[in-house]
Amino acid sequence: MTQNIALIGAGAMGGAIGTRLLETGSRLAVFDLDPEKVAALVKKGAVASESAADAARDATAVITSLNASKIVGLAAFGKDGICEGAAPGTLIIDMSSIDPEATRKFARMAVEQGLAWVDSPLSGGAPKALIGELTVMMGGDAADVTRAQEVLKDVASNMTHMGGAGAGQTTKIINQVLCGLGFLAVAEATQLALDAGVDAEKIPVALKGGRADSALLQEYMPRMARRDYRRTGRIDNMVKDLNMAADLSRQTGTSMPMTALCAEIHRMLTAAGLGGEDQAAVMEFFNGAQKDITP
Repeated sequence: MTQNIALIGAGAMGGAIGTRLLETGSRLAVFDLDPEKVAALVKKGAVASESAADAARDATAVITSLNASKIVGLAAFGKDGICEGAAPGTLIIDMSSIDPEATRKFARMAVEQGLAWVDSPLSGGAPKALIGELTVMMGGDAADVTRAQEVLKDVASNMTHMGGAGAGQTTKIINQVLCGLGFLAVAEATQLALDAGVDAEKIPVALKGGRADSALLQEYMPRMARRDYRRTGRIDNMVKDLNMAADLSRQTGTSMPMTALCAEIHRMLTAAGLGGEDQAAVMEFFNGAQKDITP
């Protein structure tokens, strides 16, 4: 059965999600403030919308892929937002990575307006979205999560209901702690290999299946060794997520010294003008750049 889906946010991640949905037969209405991003999806079969409300008007589900809690709130509840156009019962699937407390607030507001809200942040990035293999962590009412899983079945291969509203976002924060630390560990090990005269691109092959193996090792060590920084994510987005981890750790009283150092290194890289670069560019911190990176 063909799905009528609205997509709000057509950046690197939203664009990949939209592309996959179109390729697997969904009808897609798209809205983004950047007309070029909309046009890229229109070329693939999407319909351009004048606003989030317009996109949501005929949709049974609305996917948001945006950068911050404030932006998600405006897109959903602001002027010309989703709620102005969506029919009662419409499901909002927020695939952004935002604050869990803001998510719980948005979920309550959506229910008050006769809509449903499922927080569905993801891991795997644009490459996994394009082949339908995203990992998605979901929070919300069980029946709504089941509906969201049906909508996302062609985009994600691993979808887990983590609990009530905000549970998906909390799980994504934990994911980002692991990823942030992992990127730095792989970059540091890559630099050591290069300095020691070992072929760093062969290390993932040598360690495959061992305890040090990981998706990050396999994907990123060869790229870091080649200084291949083609963007699939951004260092400054990791700063945002690690800041949310710090907020959560203060609320829970959890000590996170390694994450604090990881966040500081990402902030230093951002201050040095590398915030818009791919996560692989954390390699620059270990490439003799420390002396040039100051807050």
